[in-house]
Amino acid sequence: MAEKSLVRSERCVSIPDGLDDITAAGIANPGMSAWAALVERARLQTGETVLVNGATGTAGRLAVQLAKHLGAGRVIATGRNAAELEEIKALGADIVIPSSLDALHPMGAKKYEEALLREFANGIDVVIDYLWGESAKTIIVAIAKAVEDTTPVRFVHVGGASREENIELPGAALRSSAITLMGSGLKSVPMSAFKDAIRGVFDVVAKANLKIAIKTVPLSEIESTWDDAPGKPRVVFTIG
Repeated sequence: MAEKSLVRSERCVSIPDGLDDITAAGIANPGMSAWAALVERARLQTGETVLVNGATGTAGRLAVQLAKHLGAGRVIATGRNAAELEEIKALGADIVIPSSLDALHPMGAKKYEEALLREFANGIDVVIDYLWGESAKTIIVAIAKAVEDTTPVRFVHVGGASREENIELPGAALRSSAITLMGSGLKSVPMSAFKDAIRGVFDVVAKANLKIAIKTVPLSEIESTWDDAPGKPRVVFTIG
């Protein structure tokens, strides 16, 4: 951490007039991940339906908003916190699906799967996944069960907030569906596209009325703040 740093010009993105530094700092990374997943990897088309798995996190909330701005016809949001999912409706989600995969509450998991089967039968084109783990597995299996023959679904894995790095995926889920599994991150997205993603997000913050919770903290308090649990609101350290 420093007040000034040397960075090659080709790795810099200008902040447009009208966008304040605090918002730019807070939205750049999560906005970039959502934009790159939707535009560079999923190649979202106008009118398509997008499911955001893990929509209650900062990046997931932005993915919901950006999907709508980029022309999605419907946006479906999933997440473990039912109360926060209701907030996502105000950000553009047309449908919210609470996910309960707790082994102690099997009916919650069953209802989650049933809701997914219903929505995939109605048609979902793109899945943006911020969780991985059991929820991602449930979604992939639901695609195989519910989607019509040869109907493609692009599944883009962005983050592992579930902390479940490995899943057991039945081979039939791949053989019996036209799903395309892909990742979005370093090495799967070129650096130039990440820059374009940041630039794209910066350019539409006002136009799309993007909302992000940000908390400013003086740089002098970095030591006491650094180990706080990440999440919402997004922390931006300020100088002076």
